[in-house]
Amino acid sequence: MVCGGFSCSKNWLCALNLLYTLVSLLLIGIAAWGIGFGLISSFRVVGVAVAVGIFLFLIALVGLIGAIKHHQVLLFFYMIILLLVFIIQFSVSCACLTLNKEQQSKLLEVGWNNTNNAKQDIERNLNCCGFRNVSEETECSAECFPTHSCQPCAPIMKEYSGMVLRFVGGIGLFFSFTEILGVWLTYRYRNQKDPRANPSAFL
Repeated sequence: MVCGGFSCSKNWLCALNLLYTLVSLLLIGIAAWGIGFGLISSFRVVGVAVAVGIFLFLIALVGLIGAIKHHQVLLFFYMIILLLVFIIQFSVSCACLTLNKEQQSKLLEVGWNNTNNAKQDIERNLNCCGFRNVSEETECSAECFPTHSCQPCAPIMKEYSGMVLRFVGGIGLFFSFTEILGVWLTYRYRNQKDPRANPSAFL
């Protein structure tokens, strides 16, 4: 059967949702690994990663069941949710790729001032203290703090921020195109008839 047929659409849709399932389990696993090895102590960061993983897993589960059973209602809701996720993810990915140095610096400072556990993780992992001035810090998780040889975290974070934003934006763009592919596959698959379930429709 040609790739435009019913079976091909079904197989591609199932494969795409299996990919989403693996990504969701990977997200949850990375969050658990970060907590287990002490790399992340912020439950807010872990909570966001786990919530995104569970949300993606549920979407993939709906899409997988809808594709296997050719369930029109499940496929419709799956298509709408995937389209909304595409719009949000595409917008965020483009924003990550277009932020200039000044905007990145402001974003880093806002994030620094609004987190405590994540701040401690950054200080410990990057071996730095304070955002712009070390003397402002009375407590610090970095190893260099007892010897008073620490550098501010802002310059070190700025070195990595551009690379991280480009990486996140690129990954986001890649998955956003897989989502719009999923929307198109779902739309086409919903309008195809199963020859095994209703062979007389093709007579």
